[in-house]
Amino acid sequence: MTTTSYAHRATAVAARAQDLSKVYGQGETQVVALNRVTVDFRQGEFTAIMGPSGSGKSTLMHCVAGLDSFTSGSVRIGDTELSTLKDKQLTQLRRDKIGFIFQAFNLLPTLTAMENITLPMDIAGRKADKEWVERVIDMIGLSGRLSHRPAQLSGGQQQRVAVARALASRPEIIFGDEPTGNLDSRSGAEVLGFLRNSVRELGQTVVMVTHDPVAASYADRVIFLADGSIVDEMLSPTADGVLDRMKAFDAKGRTS
Repeated sequence: MTTTSYAHRATAVAARAQDLSKVYGQGETQVVALNRVTVDFRQGEFTAIMGPSGSGKSTLMHCVAGLDSFTSGSVRIGDTELSTLKDKQLTQLRRDKIGFIFQAFNLLPTLTAMENITLPMDIAGRKADKEWVERVIDMIGLSGRLSHRPAQLSGGQQQRVAVARALASRPEIIFGDEPTGNLDSRSGAEVLGFLRNSVRELGQTVVMVTHDPVAASYADRVIFLADGSIVDEMLSPTADGVLDRMKAFDAKGRTS
């Protein structure tokens, strides 16, 4: 895929950070976690965020997802500016427009797989779109395990439930923080395949933080952070290409 066709394929923006900064502490102890980052996450695309430990990749995701406050700049989810929202409004935005997938599966042990999948909508008092939920469950291949509780499922199956839970409410954007970090390579590949298919077949927007070049290769593009700034971007990534780019950053860091 060329850069040109890529740009034309998806132009609407699901989330946008503009001049986004996050600073911890003051004076000599001050740490700049994000330094005036500007980035768009376009609808119907799968974006991976990579960078060395401490580069700001998780901080960027948490700020854009409304999980963490920021020092300056702006964040929009769709047309909504996050800095204008009160806590209750922010909670409602996260519940209604954002899906989350974490490294820890965050399933409730007393609920069945199906109950975990519909939990966010049940809490919000919203009726699930039965046809959509069935489509999501069919895509992730869990129809025979819906009555099982998390303890009766493998790690990979639990993370599939977490993916289905994130997709079930048809959020505008899904954020994944190392979603395959606790999985073996086979289970990780399955989960990444489901995320890839959710973008391709369901038109979902996915943003994923990862340190794994293989995981990043499932994305449409990779953005690279270092020292709180975006330093590079790769379209149509391959695992080898991402690995080479990361090695170059490591080498640069050792010589600077």
